[in-house]
Amino acid sequence: MDYMLFIKFFLGLVAIINPVGLLPVFVSLTSHQTDLEREHTNKVANFAVVVILTITMLVGQHILNMFSISLSAFRIAGGTLICIIAMSMLQGKISEVKRNKEEDRESSGMDSVAVVPLALPLMAGPGAISSVIVYAAEHNGIANMLGMFFTVVLFGLCSWGLFKMAPVIYKLLGVTGINVITRIMGLLMLSLAIEIISQGVKGLFPSLI
Repeated sequence: MDYMLFIKFFLGLVAIINPVGLLPVFVSLTSHQTDLEREHTNKVANFAVVVILTITMLVGQHILNMFSISLSAFRIAGGTLICIIAMSMLQGKISEVKRNKEEDRESSGMDSVAVVPLALPLMAGPGAISSVIVYAAEHNGIANMLGMFFTVVLFGLCSWGLFKMAPVIYKLLGVTGINVITRIMGLLMLSLAIEIISQGVKGLFPSLI
């Protein structure tokens, strides 16, 4: 087992999903809920993220094979998508790739916001799904898949703990503090995206390297 792979995978999830940057969104979406309802929303949202990413990890390669998409081409497409999200994060914003105004209006009328829009698409969005598919396709051994599954579970537990303390953390950091963290995560995410794209280019055009 390559434990550095799992550490890198975990840090990639932290940068792409950016749970700290989603704290204001979580507080806003659950502002009308009681403490008990907010805790339920927190549990359901993070459980849904673990389920979505695990299913993606298991079936992602099969989906690529079904459409005859090479891993190198998907790396370039996924890396480009992550770049778009990262550029938005560098401006302290949540990318329109993750949600749009129509989805915001629809979610405001929902009784439960745990699965939609919190888990999907805000947390387990296109960037996270693309990253998981790439990692799973590159390291598809049973031991690596189990390691990545436990890494996803660990991320879900960390995110749950963070959201549990959301009101306190939001007051401590404030909008400026959260924006600073979001921009740092965006820079890390952009670096990760460039690395994924470069690997895809090497795979598609080996003679150019």
